[in-house]
Amino acid sequence: MKNLILLFDTNPMVWILILAVIVLLFGASKLPQLAKALGQSKRAFREGHEEAEEEARREQAKREAQQINAPTQRAALSDVDDEQLFEEARRRAARLRAT
Repeated sequence: MKNLILLFDTNPMVWILILAVIVLLFGASKLPQLAKALGQSKRAFREGHEEAEEEARREQAKREAQQINAPTQRAALSDVDDEQLFEEARRRAARLRAT
């Protein structure tokens, strides 16, 4: 990690040397193609990210609409008190015995 930090604190001559090595490795004709591919990848990533955010917003709006339109939905089991559960079980058992 220290080496990485030291790389950013170096003088401009080191950066020129790094760029020269990159040009030698890939060749001057490949660099525009690499830059274009990098730009296309960045654009595709951004579009995918925006699409995911839009889908999340739609899902959130759908959930909010369901909550507004259906306020009489049953409570979740974890929201119900144990005594209420026992009382409901007794009522159902009594109903079953009556029939």
